[in-house]
Amino acid sequence: MPVDGSDPVLLDGDAWQAYFRDFKRSAFRLEVHQTYTMPAEAETVREFLAGAGKPEGFNAAWHRTIRDHVRAGRTMTRAKIVRRPLTPYGRYLFEWCIPGNVAAGENYQIVDVTERPIPGLPEQDFWLFDESTVVHLNYRSDGTQINRELIHDPDVGKYLAWRDLALESAVPFSVYRT
Repeated sequence: MPVDGSDPVLLDGDAWQAYFRDFKRSAFRLEVHQTYTMPAEAETVREFLAGAGKPEGFNAAWHRTIRDHVRAGRTMTRAKIVRRPLTPYGRYLFEWCIPGNVAAGENYQIVDVTERPIPGLPEQDFWLFDESTVVHLNYRSDGTQINRELIHDPDVGKYLAWRDLALESAVPFSVYRT
């Protein structure tokens, strides 16, 4: 059911990818789940858990996207909520995914709530583009994505406050120790 009572606008394929091509200033993601079960990652997660080395060129297309935006003066920021011990998927992110994103120019922040809960943060993953467009990423409890929902007339102030709270409570990935 849509948050604001209107018909939901679900994003997929090129309509979804356009948000990453076309934002003008900033893209911010709040990640609240500890495990994501994404079909496109299933094989590499299995390889990681089996002890394989990271494949050559891993996530190269995404890293190119980040670098292109950073070169154009646009920011990409992420705040990842973490609870220790990390899940197997969390270890995969920390060892294989996040370092390459950071090297490409993404500002990746870690919000550890293991011993210090942060009241006021939502339980909802979202992207906030250009401080005006909000897309919820909806997941089942096992981390399987249900859909991506463009929010009609979002209360942008609420999302900006959540972003700011997460970032004020975060430390850069480069200094975080699990």
